[in-house]
Amino acid sequence: MNWLDFTKFWIVMSFSSALSGIAIASDPSDAQLRADLQRVASMRIYFGHQSVGSNILDGVKQLSTNTDIPFQIAEIPTAKDVPSSTLGHVRVGENGNPEEKLASFDQAIGIAPIDLDVALVKFCYVDFSADTDVKTLFSSYVRTVERIKQRHPQLTLIHITAPLTAVQTGPKAFIKRMIGQAPYGILENMRREEYNMMLRSKYQGTEPLFDLARIESTNPDGTSAITAWNSLRAPHLSNAYTDDGSHLNPKGRIHAATSFVRLLATYR
Repeated sequence: MNWLDFTKFWIVMSFSSALSGIAIASDPSDAQLRADLQRVASMRIYFGHQSVGSNILDGVKQLSTNTDIPFQIAEIPTAKDVPSSTLGHVRVGENGNPEEKLASFDQAIGIAPIDLDVALVKFCYVDFSADTDVKTLFSSYVRTVERIKQRHPQLTLIHITAPLTAVQTGPKAFIKRMIGQAPYGILENMRREEYNMMLRSKYQGTEPLFDLARIESTNPDGTSAITAWNSLRAPHLSNAYTDDGSHLNPKGRIHAATSFVRLLATYR
């Protein structure tokens, strides 16, 4: 089965049932959310990311402000230097070079003993193009994770699906479709989703997984944001959660951060 057929198969078989466990809305007075924030605020966490990761952290900060629950977030170059009750984070590698990001995160985790509750590293949407060799990238991710596990067997690693983008619309997109070209975002999201399917297949149900792609592509009303292209359908970033088609707007940040906090809280 090639990647296009695999994408089509997965969309038809499972995307419609992907909403379980995703927080559609966040109410700062929600007792469970407050309890989760307090729990996560007491953890020692290390997060490797770039811009969309910063959007999520901004959402966590906003939740902290909305609930008056203190939450320490600090940029820290190495995992061993993360203090207690802190969400430490680092900007890994360079956007567009996912292999470098993996090497950067591996180096930041290091070989010295670390006292962390959880660690996680996230790719960015720009790390995937229509031509990305997804199988090779996924293999590199798995190898990096296994190396870290061997050095730090007590560390809980949380896997994160790659974020999506919105799909090009307007006159240019219409013309592209008329001449048989895919508007920007469709093929790129298919590549991202191909990687995400591999991640889910390997880790979902057996190891922690933060499914950012499904969170981003779940509209506020609970429906799925899907784009059709020829005989294929692929998820995309909901327009409700972005102002520029790629990064999360204030609503999207709260939406993603709420699910992020709720997942982290289960590992305290």
